[in-house]
Amino acid sequence: MAKAILQFALIVATFLILTRIVSGFFVRDWGVAVIAALLFGLVNATLGFVLKILTFPLILLTFGLFSFVVNAVMLLLVSFLVPGFRIEGFWPALVAALVLAAVNMLFNAITKERREP
Repeated sequence: MAKAILQFALIVATFLILTRIVSGFFVRDWGVAVIAALLFGLVNATLGFVLKILTFPLILLTFGLFSFVVNAVMLLLVSFLVPGFRIEGFWPALVAALVLAAVNMLFNAITKERREP
């Protein structure tokens, strides 16, 4: 449970940092970032799952790189639904999807439980 809360806080912080770094990616304040992160998790778990199943041949053909495109589309959908969270164009959404994937990968590598042999 604590790991999930920490990962959620990391996504919120990543949204706020992306606002400063990526042009075309805007979050009004931290409250909007919290709502956007919650909705992104919900959309990614439901609609993102369905889209990844439907686009599996493309994901397989591109060795998984098309999954970043699916995540970028999910971010664009969330930006459409949350007032105060705006992504202007596909490229900022793709950069944000890449950064979120890298941050999640690092978080999972750091918090991985290690078993002793």
